[in-house]
Amino acid sequence: MTRPTRTVALVAAHFPPSNLAGVHRARLLSQHLQEFGWRPLIVTTQSRHYEEALDPQLAALVDPQLEVIATAAVPVRPVRVIGDIGVRALPWHLAALRRLRWEKKIDFLHITVPSFYSAVLGELLYRQEPLPFGIDYIDPWVHDWPQSENKYSKAWVSMKLAERLEPWAIRHAALITGVAEGYFAGVLERNPYLRQSCVMAAMPYGFSTRDFASAAVAEGVPSLFDTDDGLQHLVYAGAFLPKAHGVMQALFQGVARLVETSPAVAARLRLHFIGTGKSPNDREGYNVLPMAVAAGVGHLVRERPHRMAYLETLIHLKCAAGILIVGSTEPHYTPSKVYQAVQAKRPVLALLHENSTAIRVLEESRAGKAIRLSETALPNPDAVCAALREFLEDRSYAAERVDWTAFEGFSARESARRMAAALDEAFERFQRAPTLKPATV
Repeated sequence: MTRPTRTVALVAAHFPPSNLAGVHRARLLSQHLQEFGWRPLIVTTQSRHYEEALDPQLAALVDPQLEVIATAAVPVRPVRVIGDIGVRALPWHLAALRRLRWEKKIDFLHITVPSFYSAVLGELLYRQEPLPFGIDYIDPWVHDWPQSENKYSKAWVSMKLAERLEPWAIRHAALITGVAEGYFAGVLERNPYLRQSCVMAAMPYGFSTRDFASAAVAEGVPSLFDTDDGLQHLVYAGAFLPKAHGVMQALFQGVARLVETSPAVAARLRLHFIGTGKSPNDREGYNVLPMAVAAGVGHLVRERPHRMAYLETLIHLKCAAGILIVGSTEPHYTPSKVYQAVQAKRPVLALLHENSTAIRVLEESRAGKAIRLSETALPNPDAVCAALREFLEDRSYAAERVDWTAFEGFSARESARRMAAALDEAFERFQRAPTLKPATV
């Protein structure tokens, strides 16, 4: 007998038309959850309170039938006292959720972090009246970020707040999820009682073939390069990761070696980095170009520091000669952008941690190649140079030769199925023991 559909409120402090990468988590899950017995509704913030550039085309990818509750927030103008959207919108998000629960319109609450401060919403609601809730980690919360070792710095204060707030926020969580198990492994190590008191599940962002099939992508042309200029344009799109500095240096050292050993091949190469700057709106916040200049290959590198609209980014991926993925030295990091990149049907060259789950699927599917690295061993210039030269000279890639079944487990629909199964288990556990307390705190 089919059970009645339940409703899950997905809290996403940013949601389209915000152009931040995190908005795709709730967007993609909400496309398919209803198929698996969970009606999603979104609790987010009115777009006028976002500080980043908006992307109206991205909003067009949201299901028009999806219920979206957008609340007020503390403004940042004329005086910016607080920047984090989770903090600025917290009272209004809480009020909206309380109203939904009072009207018996939701059965479960699931909070995507960051914003990490949104994570406290579940415990705040629970303490008033128990409601099953979960936290979805698309980034680790308690984490050593660059500069966090500098006492009383902003990064240090954020880390200390995380250390205090996270144990409180997850105390009565019924569900912990993330884009990979490594993203919440530290939560379980620090709070071992969670292994008995809540459900845990991992699922990537997932890709949606609908995005590349949109008319804007299918008919678009790139603005950053000319596809008929005879050059080989490789594109990296996404943020510059805090612990990818050494990996990026290794890439440029390899490019420099390519210039020395194969100048004709190097002369045809152009590397484009999109959205890798110091902040999403800073057009001068170069992170990558100075590193390329320092390695002597600045003439081959183009960086657009500020964020590009999502569909425009897909156009550049679709039209590139190849797609670059530059990973991190952190073993938990498994870039969801790999699965998006292969949908562009262009060959992928990735520099990834040897433990990344993306390596196997990338190579076995014939969608691309990977250069392996670890926390202590970055690839040497000769290895990167050889891989680059082989990648640029290889003409064997063909979309029809790719084993697309290898990616079925990484689709947005499959991620929604896993999420729904975890929601079912967490909800049923909660029903059996709605006031379950952890044995040890």
